[in-house]
Formats: sequence, structure tokens, C-alpha cells
Amino acid sequence: MHPEPARTVPTSGIGEILISSRSLAEYRGMFALTGADLAGKILDCPGGAAGLTAEVSALGGDATACDPLYGLLTPAELAAWARDETARGNRYVRAHPEQYRWTFFPDPDEHARSRLAAGARFAADLAGHPERYRAGELPRLPFPDRHFDLVLSSHLLFSYADRLDPAFHRAALRELLRVADGEVRVFPLVPMGLPDEYPELAWLRGRLADDGITTRLVDVAYEFQAGGRRMLVCTRR
Repeated sequence: MHPEPARTVPTSGIGEILISSRSLAEYRGMFALTGADLAGKILDCPGGAAGLTAEVSALGGDATACDPLYGLLTPAELAAWARDETARGNRYVRAHPEQYRWTFFPDPDEHARSRLAAGARFAADLAGHPERYRAGELPRLPFPDRHFDLVLSSHLLFSYADRLDPAFHRAALRELLRVADGEVRVFPLVPMGLPDEYPELAWLRGRLADDGITTRLVDVAYEFQAGGRRMLVCTRR
């Protein structure tokens, strides 16, 4: 099952995907981020309405978010969209609490509070620093080769396995690695509403190996969606 349908915004093939607002604290957990990671040049793709870019920049870091929505809506529209999407996602977790682990968030109220705060940070930073937010859509991004030290990708590639086929996953990961000078980290590995990891993961890792890409699975100290406690780390050979 997926969250209730979103308002429709035309994109080139992604369709109705929840635009979520996650905080830097969540990103630290999802991607096992260290101080050294945050000191590098970071890409968040897709960035959605996450607070990562705003929070890293406020700490003196260098972060960029990339998402197709940045080219489709104004900052004010994106701010309203982020609030609506937070409410939509929160209604879903309240209706399906058995699909989640209430450790990072103790309850749905805290989930809503945290996501609203992250969305507000995103909206303020987007309005004040639009250059940090680039319109772009996988599997083709508007950045030069090896442009970022670290690339993070959350809640797209495997979350929507019912509508993004294995060929798309391969092409998207190759493109993310093209713009990375270091690692690409992807989280989570479980589709929305399911407890088990993406069933084509072994096939995908084999094809990436054919492309000269080394992959490994890493446990992280974060689990919100049941079963989502590992990330995929990709590097060039």
C-alpha cells in the first residue's frame, strides 16, 4: 500500500510520489553520516522538501538539493506543498502504525512535528538561497562528472519499486555515481508498505558490478519503516 494520492504535478514519468520533509537528524541516522561526511560537498537527490541542505549550510557546509519539483513550482507553492505532503504522510502512518518502528519518532505526533519543522527550514532556505536547489530528474542530472564528494538518495529508488523498473534503478545509480567523486548512499532498501528488501537487489548489484561499480550493504542505526535498516553504498572500482 502507498499513502493516499497526492495532488498531481506533472513530471516526466515519476508520477505521484510522496514529497517528504526529513531533518538532518534523520539523514544522519539513515546514512550513518559523520562529521567528515558533512564537511564535504554533498548532493541530496531527490531532495524533496528535506531540511538537509538548509541545516548543513547553516553549519557552514556545502550541500545542494536536486529535484524535478524545483523547476515546476514557485517557492511559495513548494512551501505549501511540503505542508500538505507532511499531513498526507502523517495520516498514513497513523492509519498503518504496524508498518513502522516507533524508536526514532516516539509517536505520530512527534513524526508530524519533526517533518513540519524540516519542511519549514527547507522553505525558508529555498526562498533565501535558491541557488542551492537545482531542478533535475534521474536518470539525467544537471551536474558535471565527479562534482560532489558524497551523494545521498533517499526514499525513491527502492521505495517505489512498483513503478520504477530495474533498468531505471541501474541507470539512476550509474548517473548518481557519475556526479560523485566518492560514495553514493541509498536508503532504504525496502519498498513502501513491505517489510522485505527490493527483490531485484541481487540482480541490480550484479549489473552494477558489470558497470565497474562496487556495492555493499551497510546496517544503520535507524529504522522507521519496518525492515528499512540498511543502506546501499556504491563506489567506483
